[in-house]
Amino acid sequence: MNKTSLTKKIIILVVILIIPGFLYYLLTVKGQNRYHPLQVFGPKSLAKTFHKVKGKKIPDTIFHTLADFQLLDQQGKQVTSKTLDDKIFVANFFYTGCPVLCTTINGYMDSLARNYVKSEMVRFVSITVDPQRDSVRALDSYSKKFDNFGPNWKFLTGDTATIYRLARKGFLVDALDQGKGDFIYSDKLILVDSHKRIRGYYDASIKDVARLNDEIKVLLSEEYRNKEEPLY
Repeated sequence: MNKTSLTKKIIILVVILIIPGFLYYLLTVKGQNRYHPLQVFGPKSLAKTFHKVKGKKIPDTIFHTLADFQLLDQQGKQVTSKTLDDKIFVANFFYTGCPVLCTTINGYMDSLARNYVKSEMVRFVSITVDPQRDSVRALDSYSKKFDNFGPNWKFLTGDTATIYRLARKGFLVDALDQGKGDFIYSDKLILVDSHKRIRGYYDASIKDVARLNDEIKVLLSEEYRNKEEPLY
């Protein structure tokens, strides 16, 4: 074997050994920075605890989170905040007597739920702002307008005080009963992470729902990464 042939074989071997390591570096190190983390919405405060970044002590942040709640789904089953523990979920508000707007919003929820029908982590909840009329039976009938993907999408009702407090204090959106079947309520889709923190508000539009779909995937990536690394 001449020197030139041997040199070529050594170069080929070195390249074969280097490429897998380089690809792994791109996926594990560079791949983590291919998206911007989503904003956390709501009031924040500094904790008395710290974490270290490159040797520097940084105060931990206490973020706004949803408080505990108890509601009923369209099958009469109790749904609480614990039902959504360790889940990413999208929430919206509506009422069955609503004109076209609620059907449009829940139509988008239907489309999103299709994309995650096999997901163990992603859920969807639609909460009525008219619980006096929207009983379990009314929600069950209403839900049949959509494909309603089993446990992945729940229509929720309960007592008025709980729902309006959850809207205003939890999801930080408007909810008001003006009487005679007239309601002021948010038409936003709201993205919540597995720690019950609000990560996004979205209009009922094709453009914003497409962004929401992408940002659900960003959250999923964040959740999987945080299983291996501390959150803060």
